Amino acid sequence: MRFDVMTLFPEYCDTVLSESIIGRARKNGYVEVNFHNIRDYSENKHRNVDDTPYGGGKGMLMAAPPVYNCYKAICDKLGEEKPYVVYMTPQGKTLTQQTAMRLSSYNNIVILCGHYEGIDVRVTDEIVDEEISIGDYVLTGGELPACILIDCVSRLCPNVLSADECFEKESHSDGLLEYPQYTRPYEFHGVKVPDVLISGHHGNIEKWRKEAALEITARKRPDMLKK
Repeated sequence: MRFDVMTLFPEYCDTVLSESIIGRARKNGYVEVNFHNIRDYSENKHRNVDDTPYGGGKGMLMAAPPVYNCYKAICDKLGEEKPYVVYMTPQGKTLTQQTAMRLSSYNNIVILCGHYEGIDVRVTDEIVDEEISIGDYVLTGGELPACILIDCVSRLCPNVLSADECFEKESHSDGLLEYPQYTRPYEFHGVKVPDVLISGHHGNIEKWRKEAALEITARKRPDMLKK
């Protein structure tokens, strides 16, 4: 799977996505992530990418030409296959595990990171296929949300995790939170591991985990049960 990130801060994104599981997946070729500095596609010698918004108001707005030029350069490299373009914005639909699973089916995803007061709507209307938010709050830019999206989607790709089971039975994969997990020691601060987990009876373990997932979801996220 290939990601192309359109950003003003490529080094920031590269640093975050070069560590841990996603970093290893990139090194092993399971996931390809490319970063494109929108400033490189500015049409003036000062590499300006922003300007004052029509109608007044505080702050600056990212201009359409550099963003479009960057997008066009990516498309030219990919050839005939048009990438799926995601714009990280507080106005988008909130990212969910189901969204990540759907996006993991694409071969090429381009992620557009906004900054300042946003981006000229004419270019987003033209090139963007989907707008995604990571929550109902505002950050200084789209770089961190882009990294979160790439992490969330990449771990669903083949060979990134050790086995599909790593994400098939975790929180949000089936509409519930994950059941409680335990490891050694058997007893910690007076709390013991539930006997069923060391019984060796797989049927009883599976039943306990299902019931525990329902209980913990009802206690922590009752809104999920209503859905």
